[in-house]
Amino acid sequence: MSNGRRRWWILALGVNAHTLTTVGMFGLPVLLPAIRDELGVSLVVAGVLTSAPSLGAMASLILWGMLADRRGERLVLGSGVAVCAVLLAVAAVVEQPVVLGVVLALMGAAGAAAIVGGGRIVLRWFPAGQRGIAMGLRQVSFMLGMGLAAFVLPPIARAHGLGGALLACAAATLVAAILAALFVADPPLDLPAGTPGRAPSAASPYRKPELWRVHATSALIVIPQFVVSTYGVSALVDAHAWDDVDAGRVFGAAALAGAAARLAAGYWSDRTGRRMGPLRTIVVATTVVMGVLAVAELVSPWAGVAALALAAVVTVSGNGLAYLGAGELAGPHWAGRVLGAHNTVQNVVTFGGVPVLGMVIGASGYWAGFAVGAVCALAAVPLVPVAAERRAARAARAGAVPEPTATPLCRTAGPGPSGSCSG
Repeated sequence: MSNGRRRWWILALGVNAHTLTTVGMFGLPVLLPAIRDELGVSLVVAGVLTSAPSLGAMASLILWGMLADRRGERLVLGSGVAVCAVLLAVAAVVEQPVVLGVVLALMGAAGAAAIVGGGRIVLRWFPAGQRGIAMGLRQVSFMLGMGLAAFVLPPIARAHGLGGALLACAAATLVAAILAALFVADPPLDLPAGTPGRAPSAASPYRKPELWRVHATSALIVIPQFVVSTYGVSALVDAHAWDDVDAGRVFGAAALAGAAARLAAGYWSDRTGRRMGPLRTIVVATTVVMGVLAVAELVSPWAGVAALALAAVVTVSGNGLAYLGAGELAGPHWAGRVLGAHNTVQNVVTFGGVPVLGMVIGASGYWAGFAVGAVCALAAVPLVPVAAERRAARAARAGAVPEPTATPLCRTAGPGPSGSCSG
């Protein structure tokens, strides 16, 4: 198999691992009605349980990133995803809410390996001109996992209970772990001769203010994303009297549309050679859509449903660009740790924000939670480092420094996509 084809095969393995791990880690909000019914807990407690994997992930993402920087993706994906599968099976037989929360947090800590490993595959195997679409495909895995969860888990939970749904997640995740352990590989060319295979560089990318701004942007735009993804199904069930299975199908379809939106964003960024410009446009669109959603919830039930479906697509479409931007600013030696830190920031915000937004919604209604999401997206608009990207582009055209998005993480042996990557 040529290197050009092999890189897409390796990406497919990473996408598969992230997709099937996402079902159990982040697809739990579609089971929120079942969690409340079977465990007899409040909306806030159920929201905390569904976000427990995020707590575990934020504790382990940087550690997985460090391991990936030193030992590669195969070990990280194979071991972490396998442990995630085992803990999902354990969660299926736990009935106490506190114990279940602990198990789900540990499951998230293990499954976080798929988040770091999958993103690092893009940075190490693909040249700069293909990374936007490649990262879009990698980020599609999250949306595919969410869509799969929305379509599959509610019917399983209705037929076999919450435990049956978690066992199904465990089986799928175990398959992903086996495939990753068997077939994921490092690029055929790693670092230049004489350099230790995966030794980290002493120069920290955190000297760049742009990297901090990208992290901050992601921290803010994840708030409208999780308020829609965590409480959207409940909004349809509680505020609009929908059946929980039908509500799950709406979010399943929205997840597929969100996957297409992420691919489009990646293609857009490759065509323009920019990450931050398209990202800011998406953040502005998120602000507008969330504002419309908050108003629609007060004005018209049908308008609220339509706006909620649109928000489920728009709020997720910029994640890949922010993630890719952070990785490219990090460089090849720091990519695992920086991507781990990037996702840690998002998970900290998610875990802290879910119960807070649950209390806001409980006190004032779903419209209030959506309004908070709009305000956070608006605050992110000036943080996107568009000006810095433009300055780098002008400097590159003048021959002073390379553009950040064209950092040669991959060395091509010749024209076209068939060259090998340098790691």
